Amino acid sequence: MRHFLLVVLFAAVMTAFSASAVESRRSITDGSGRVVSVPAVVKRVICSGPGALRLMTYLEAQDRIVAVDDIEAKRRRFDARPYALAHPEFRNYPVFGEFRGFDNPELILTLDPPPQVIFKTYPTMGHDPVELQAKTGIPVVVLEYGNLDTHRAQFFQSLRIVGDVMGVRERAEAVVAFFEEGISDLDRRTADVPANERKTCFVGGIAFKGPHGFRSTEPGYPPFRFLKAANVAYDPAMLGSASRQVTVAKEKLLEWDPEVLFVDLSTLQLEGEASGLWEIAHDAALGTLSAVRQGRVYGVVPYNWYTKNYGSILANAYFIGKVLYPERFADVDPAAKADEIYTFLVGRPVFEEMNTHFRGLAFTAVSGR
Repeated sequence: MRHFLLVVLFAAVMTAFSASAVESRRSITDGSGRVVSVPAVVKRVICSGPGALRLMTYLEAQDRIVAVDDIEAKRRRFDARPYALAHPEFRNYPVFGEFRGFDNPELILTLDPPPQVIFKTYPTMGHDPVELQAKTGIPVVVLEYGNLDTHRAQFFQSLRIVGDVMGVRERAEAVVAFFEEGISDLDRRTADVPANERKTCFVGGIAFKGPHGFRSTEPGYPPFRFLKAANVAYDPAMLGSASRQVTVAKEKLLEWDPEVLFVDLSTLQLEGEASGLWEIAHDAALGTLSAVRQGRVYGVVPYNWYTKNYGSILANAYFIGKVLYPERFADVDPAAKADEIYTFLVGRPVFEEMNTHFRGLAFTAVSGR
């Protein structure tokens, strides 16, 4: 009898211990400065807002998502998101809301199994994170998406927050180091290029919440910044806002007459005369640009596609470096380098697959004259 009671007592203690382990929680500080209580062990999540699922994929924790927003479920003619191309299974997950953070709390509450944590980027877009947490009872962890230039620290902080919550801190540090090493390599290759040897350049067709024509650019275009290229659209007075998309006047572009032109191939989503490639091939004024006349127009991978594809930024930088400074990038095969980057970040090489969506025009001359 005494032995039986001891066995029962031991079983009760172990059950209580297991329950407390399951229910144990800890506090983390998210990207907005909020202190959020999350489970000690997180096995089920959803990712709300542009780029949130991309970060989860970078950290090799995408197998713990239980649902996606509706952009993942759509099958598109064009897709420049390496993380989605590498993981087509995302299309088959349940949908919890609309893209750009317009979450549906009622749908979230019906998910089976339910998420333990909601990661949310761009918190001012779509559903308010505090309200979403109150409606669902699920902790919402805000992530500042950042960029690779003036807000690189925010990007790295978000990787580390996700790494902490998901228990993959080593992978988070490896991803941070990967970007730091890549940017440092670009700097080492180009830091001592004399000013008079830096070809003037311009990138057109930059997307922003959809495709745009050729005069759409980004004054602080990261690949140009990493390479210290002579970006004709860059204005030091815009530092802090230079990462924003702007549309330049055609007259200004003609005045600058950059030596080399690059085209973000997201512009191919536009039909006919609206496409940046059509403009280059048919617009009489643009046809007077020396880069167009001499065949120095090159296609680059779309990078601002459901916000910034960080791997594509690095991949474009290596290709642009090879165009501008061929002797300094003689050891680089841009397509192979892109696949090296994508394999590390999203799990498999996807450059060729992505390039087929864009007529095979990435990393090649695209001048239509």
